[in-house]
Amino acid sequence: MKIVATIEARMTSTRLPGKVLKPCLGRQMMELLVERVKRSRLIDEIVISTTVNQTDDVLVRCAQDLGVGYYRGSEEDVVERVVGAMDAAGADIVVQLTGDCPLLDWAVVDQLIRLYQANTFDYVSNTLVRSYPRGLDCQVVSMETLRESLRIASDPAQHEHVCLSIYERPERFRLFNLMAPPALCYPGQRWTLDTEQDYRFISTIYEALYAKNPAFTSADILAFLQANPAVESINSEIRQKAVR
Repeated sequence: MKIVATIEARMTSTRLPGKVLKPCLGRQMMELLVERVKRSRLIDEIVISTTVNQTDDVLVRCAQDLGVGYYRGSEEDVVERVVGAMDAAGADIVVQLTGDCPLLDWAVVDQLIRLYQANTFDYVSNTLVRSYPRGLDCQVVSMETLRESLRIASDPAQHEHVCLSIYERPERFRLFNLMAPPALCYPGQRWTLDTEQDYRFISTIYEALYAKNPAFTSADILAFLQANPAVESINSEIRQKAVR
């Protein structure tokens, strides 16, 4: 069973345009994210799923430079874009990620994949009930279920948000949510990249931890934040945009 990770990304995000290629430590946020995804022991291939817009040509070049795949599709219908990307990659199991999670925890990703493999769920994630810090988000589905989610998507939101048409139908699909262990249960913390404050927060963490250990973990991040509470306050007032 081929396991493929899709990283959805575009340069025209509304609150922080170009966020996925913002510089950090002389590199780009997407490069740092891909480096963390590559630490997974279970993912066979990574594809950056971007749009056909000319503004996203730079993301194609980024994927080529990083040695990962890319796919270009609709900007509005993200589900259609991801289905196309995963079909092109020959995926059997889809690991859905987004470009705004440069602090992604590959150990959590692998745990979700193992949960999916060992059971008969249609959908496994750590986002149905928020327990992990926002920014460690991951969804795992079969290619068959992902195609079905596109077929039954009934409104613009279900075309924009990958897997929304799955988890909004619990009577139809077998869903499982992974809760964070007590040591990682900080649902109020924001480790995602969507605003200038988020960018400063994530850059501060990389600057503090990466040089000592490029494979720094979520536990390392939490220890740093507990020792430096002012850092957490950088983006603590930012609110996530609602799906609906």
